[in-house]
Amino acid sequence: MTDLDAVVVGAGPNGLVAAVALAQAGWKVVLFEAAERAGGGLRTEELTLPGFRHDLGSTVHALGLASPAFRALDLAREGLQFAHPPLPLGHTLAPGSSVLLHRSAADTAAGLGRDGRHWRRVFGGLGDRWEGLVASILDPTALPPRAPRELFEVGLNGLWPATWTNRFGFREEPARALFAGLAVHGAVDLHEPVTSAIALLLGGLAHGVGWPVAVGGSQSIADALVRRLESLGGELRTGHRVTSLAELPSARATILDLTPRQVLDLAGDRLPARYAARLGRWRYGPAVFKADWALDGPIPWLDPELAGAGTVHIGGTGATVAASERAAARGTMSDEPYVLLVQASVADASRAPAGKHTVWAYTHIPYGSDLDATDILEARIEQHAPGFRDRALGRHVLTPAGLESYNANLVGGDIAGGATDWRQLISRPRVSLTPWATPLPDLFLCSSSTLPGGGVHGMGGWNAAKTVLRRLG
Repeated sequence: MTDLDAVVVGAGPNGLVAAVALAQAGWKVVLFEAAERAGGGLRTEELTLPGFRHDLGSTVHALGLASPAFRALDLAREGLQFAHPPLPLGHTLAPGSSVLLHRSAADTAAGLGRDGRHWRRVFGGLGDRWEGLVASILDPTALPPRAPRELFEVGLNGLWPATWTNRFGFREEPARALFAGLAVHGAVDLHEPVTSAIALLLGGLAHGVGWPVAVGGSQSIADALVRRLESLGGELRTGHRVTSLAELPSARATILDLTPRQVLDLAGDRLPARYAARLGRWRYGPAVFKADWALDGPIPWLDPELAGAGTVHIGGTGATVAASERAAARGTMSDEPYVLLVQASVADASRAPAGKHTVWAYTHIPYGSDLDATDILEARIEQHAPGFRDRALGRHVLTPAGLESYNANLVGGDIAGGATDWRQLISRPRVSLTPWATPLPDLFLCSSSTLPGGGVHGMGGWNAAKTVLRRLG
């Protein structure tokens, strides 16, 4: 290979988007991926039994549907389709009792008692104005922001710890529990500042675009990006693990869809000492223990409303949720751990044979832990769906070490590319107007360890590609 414009290492959503964006600009691009298939956390495989398609990583794609990068690329032209469950989210309060997050802010508010009016005003308002808000949050290079009013509103209300918002912002438990469960998606102790912003964004998106799944599995998103890349003349090389920058072909720009630990492994000898030390201090967040099941029928929920929920938070009260996440952040396990469960086949029947279902669930455990939490997950599900174990035809478990073996970016089982507390949100991976650039003029970063952080939205790659084009033409 000669005369390359760009080399991208890592074919996760950000690496794929960076490669496509540069190829669209007319650059000659080659993308290297260690796995046999592109996608990173987007891969879908038959983990349990033939015909049951399970997502290795993310399944619910509110950010993907709202992402400025994905919307600009219009991947529907490559055959990508999304499907919506009847209900975005259910949160268990007690066995047989749940609070529901509907697509409609009004329907959600109707189940929140005295907090309904507040929910409809705040979350319904964000849902109505989601496009400018998401563009302002996910694209920090856009100055001035497209939606300054909405960004100010989220900033003003989102700066607080989720525990504070629950204490002072809501009056009754259903809204408190629902809000806390949303905030947990940030994988941060809910006593930390800025955790309210995660709940505001995801709750607003539920009303604005919904919480859909990709038809056929999340792999469909990666496959659509690969088709677009190849149609533009770009090249994907899978099964090629890069161990040093020296083994890459020469190019005008090299973009790494890698977390700081791997960047140091590949390029540490070339990086200035101060920048390398900054990457070396990068902190990873709580680990995830995940299990997938093939079921011979729907989950037997005590609350029948949960049967239509694409996502279920098994959490209890807001205080119980907060205690669970604080325990994981401090290196222990709660007696009532929060469990995030996704039943994708509720929305997308292609995930399983007729009449069957797929489901996965995870819980946060201490970073790097080797705990086998299978019994913990199944016991929590059984509390709210007795007979769940009897429906299981097959099971596949991913420990933190197993997650990292599938995708090296999931260091120690951290699925967010690094702790997402306020310190690392403003310095991702360093404080800069162009954090995707490194001190080396031809080396750039684009993983979820860069702004705007974790989630399947491709904006790390989109922003990195824009930075490359601005600097190198």
